[in-house]
Amino acid sequence: MDHAQVIKKEREDWERMYHKTLKGLEAMIDVQRVMKNIKKLAEEADTTVAEMEGTILTASINNHTTNAMNITQMTKDLHYLIQSDMDDRVFQIQRRLADELN
Repeated sequence: MDHAQVIKKEREDWERMYHKTLKGLEAMIDVQRVMKNIKKLAEEADTTVAEMEGTILTASINNHTTNAMNITQMTKDLHYLIQSDMDDRVFQIQRRLADELN
């Protein structure tokens, strides 16, 4: 009888660990999905900034060089900020989830 209870407890422990692992994996998949959507939005914002750049440069011939440098730098800064920050956050979230699974 004791042996059957030990086996039942081990099975229940494995089931709990299995469900915890599944929940962790689902969370990681959700994070990836959200980050993919955020990156898509960031790319759309980058496209919009590029369109704005073209419009401003066309409208401002007198300050063409200054405007081009400022807008180009803003675009680069925005792109770098979005990409580096998101990649870092995804890594941190996945690391936490992986730690939880361990």
